[in-house]
Amino acid sequence: MIITKRLITPFILAMGALVCAPLALSQSGTSVDQGDWPNIHGGSAAQRYSPLDQINADNVGEVEIAWRFSSAHFGPILDFNNPSTPIEIDGVLYANVASTRNVVALDATSGQVLWLWRPQEGDRFDEAPRKGAGRGVAFWRDGDTARVIDVTPGYQLVSLDAKTGIPDPSFGDNGIVDLFVGLRNADDPRYPYPDIGISNPPLVMNDVIIVGAAHRTGGRPRSKFNTKGDIRGYDARTGEHLWTFHTIPERGEVGFESWLTGNDITGNSGVWAPISGDPELGHVYLGIEDPTGDYYGGDRHGANLFSSGIVALDVQTGERQWHFQFIHHDVWDWDVPSAPILVDLPNGRKVVMSVTKQAWVYAFDRLTGEPIWPIVERPVPAGDVPGEWYSPTQPFPTHPAPFDRQGFSEADLIDWTPELHALALEAVKDFRLSPQFFTPPSLANAPDGTRGLLNLPSSEGGANWESSALDPETGILYVPSRTQLKMLSLENNPDSDIDFSQSLGIRVPRVQGLDIVKPPYGRITAIDMNSGDHLWMIANADTPDFITNHPLLEGVELPRTGVATRSGILVTKALLFAGERTGVIGAGPMFRAHDKQTGEIIAEWELPDNQTGLPFTYEHDGKQYLAMFVGGGSKPAELVAYALP
Repeated sequence: MIITKRLITPFILAMGALVCAPLALSQSGTSVDQGDWPNIHGGSAAQRYSPLDQINADNVGEVEIAWRFSSAHFGPILDFNNPSTPIEIDGVLYANVASTRNVVALDATSGQVLWLWRPQEGDRFDEAPRKGAGRGVAFWRDGDTARVIDVTPGYQLVSLDAKTGIPDPSFGDNGIVDLFVGLRNADDPRYPYPDIGISNPPLVMNDVIIVGAAHRTGGRPRSKFNTKGDIRGYDARTGEHLWTFHTIPERGEVGFESWLTGNDITGNSGVWAPISGDPELGHVYLGIEDPTGDYYGGDRHGANLFSSGIVALDVQTGERQWHFQFIHHDVWDWDVPSAPILVDLPNGRKVVMSVTKQAWVYAFDRLTGEPIWPIVERPVPAGDVPGEWYSPTQPFPTHPAPFDRQGFSEADLIDWTPELHALALEAVKDFRLSPQFFTPPSLANAPDGTRGLLNLPSSEGGANWESSALDPETGILYVPSRTQLKMLSLENNPDSDIDFSQSLGIRVPRVQGLDIVKPPYGRITAIDMNSGDHLWMIANADTPDFITNHPLLEGVELPRTGVATRSGILVTKALLFAGERTGVIGAGPMFRAHDKQTGEIIAEWELPDNQTGLPFTYEHDGKQYLAMFVGGGSKPAELVAYALP
């Protein structure tokens, strides 16, 4: 690969907004069909697809770095791991940078800084549960009026003039709407601010801004009286509050009857994943997370609607159109991690599909909510955690087949050599296994002497926030996933009033640094959503050197194992692109172009650092660009754009 000279020099911007150059918003293109990338996943359908094909199988090996933008000095703390996916409209990129979630506008052909806006939230930022660079911003336009929409770490909704970066004085209070206002369970005298924020951009559709909710992570909530993750709609012009949907229903609302206890106190059940929608139908689709107590539900007996499922709302009123719950009484933290994907399939079906942590694709008619293929209730195991309630059945999709492994038994242990298999058996002897799917968590000091449950997929997936890609021309879905064990081990947390939380002191066992579960550790699976059949599966990466050179594997011929990360992927008219996301042992700064029909690698190259944000593509002035944030090491995150010479 040819690395061109960096075209910009980082510099410190100390004011809220700095206009470096006027933005020409003369083009009308605001969709992927016109060469733009106006949404974190391309468009409101969340397909991660672009019809661009200037970069194709014949020339992808020739792409080179066109420009680089460094996030150094764009925030008070260096940004090493930026998961943001910029949007691109009319030759301008808009992105989050730095831990304070600053918003920056860049020239899409050079990376030149056009303006920067930074929130200044003081204690509100210090107490925020969701800091970090953020995963992106949204965009709204009405004629010549264009706005960049962002939600700050301190949970404030902001509307910025797309030409200048200056907050819109006609929106909310001088450009800002306080999202703490109107929350339920928000006034806990023990804490100065509610435990709520956001981790993905809002959706802007049909002149309405739909704002999600995210809470503190880690399986150890600070209180069972946590903030409720209500979803709200706001007028895109004025910031006026239009509607609220209660993800935890109140008395008299549909779903209240599914809460036998805890409806009044339980929080969470927000939408931390991106939201998608159908502008013509006027429906938005929410992937809802589990309630407070990711792994313990003793304070919330019952199925707990609308948690861990999908809900369709009317975008103008917030009225529920239909819903389907994927997990009754979720105690696995298998909440919905990615935006529901919409498509008009070649076979004529209008489908919405949800790709989940538990390695299923749930597919529905997006108008009625009727499953495309049967989803059946089947008996599942109960547990023995004191005070817990267990659903006797769970819904099992009959099609497509799971795209990753479900459940964990001795048959899943590594067996490259008899010695390795024996060591793996020894490593798991103090833990419960989960040969049946939906086996619930257990105690760190269970009466039978075990220290927790080993489970697949983990609460990090299966699939997760990186989402999947859908080719609307063929109806083929490309799903990145990982096979990594999760330890579900519950103990009392003295810092919380909830009875049991995830143990921090017990880790998944390994064998001299090796995973005890069989590879592939990360994969990409192609599924034909016309038929529901799997087409192919490949490991997402080569076998890491630490496995190849491990002394216990000397002389052993190994398969291509992949790495335990979920690839950030993108599909175009010509190719499927995939990287090795950072954050796990063995992941490298590699990026690949694959044949969409077979998964065969057509070209691969080394990035300046690991992929951290999702890849996206756009065309401006006749040139197609392929770009993403990279980082994760000791250098500040960079936005890197590739193009043909």
